Amino acid sequence: MGAQWKHAGRVQNSAKRGALISKLVKEITVAAKAGDPHPDNNPRLRVAVDAAKKASVPRDNIERAIKKGAGLLDEQVSYELITYEGFAPHKVPVIVECLTDNKNRTAADIRGLFRKAQLGAIGSVAWMFDRTGIVEGTHPARTMDIEGAAIEAGAQNVEPLEPEEVPENQAGARFFCDPTDLDSVSKALSSSGWTVTASELSYQAKNFVDISEDQKKEVAEFLNSVDEHDDVHRVYAAMK
Repeated sequence: MGAQWKHAGRVQNSAKRGALISKLVKEITVAAKAGDPHPDNNPRLRVAVDAAKKASVPRDNIERAIKKGAGLLDEQVSYELITYEGFAPHKVPVIVECLTDNKNRTAADIRGLFRKAQLGAIGSVAWMFDRTGIVEGTHPARTMDIEGAAIEAGAQNVEPLEPEEVPENQAGARFFCDPTDLDSVSKALSSSGWTVTASELSYQAKNFVDISEDQKKEVAEFLNSVDEHDDVHRVYAAMK
């Protein structure tokens, strides 16, 4: 898939659930540090908090993460965004974004995860992707004109979400915009009745690698193993 790799069944056991909660809390902290510490004024933080609530992250953990990111606690936020590029099995281009407080540890771990793949230099596959802003949301009006909503919000393009991604009798869409317009598009959609469920910068593959179903399963196993690492924040792959 060209957008973020979706880990299948990532909360099926306590170990994976613990890793997921850790990632959600880390995202809240980073979002609070990067913008307004009030979710109503910070789309990225609002989405992160909503995701944490859906995953049943304790309220105290959420509030502490916000305070930590806002600099209201003695703890220092030292997360650094590091991007790795390379190829999954069968030459599928992959971009991995990590949030880490120890880049040497993360680098060693990522090299280990890529031992059955190919880790490349910066720029080795980035040219195969477009950097774009993505806002996903739902609207209570099932017959909502999503193209009209995209134009009004300032998005460049829009596509409907899959039926299983949308609550019954509602409209759902994924809006694409220039990275610099991400915040304004998200706020415009929220003010016009959309419930924003994701608002983030993303990598969109320009083309997809043509591989067999068996090969896709092998690639999926690799992507899942990478995604499970505590420091991995986002994984993007040029595979449908």
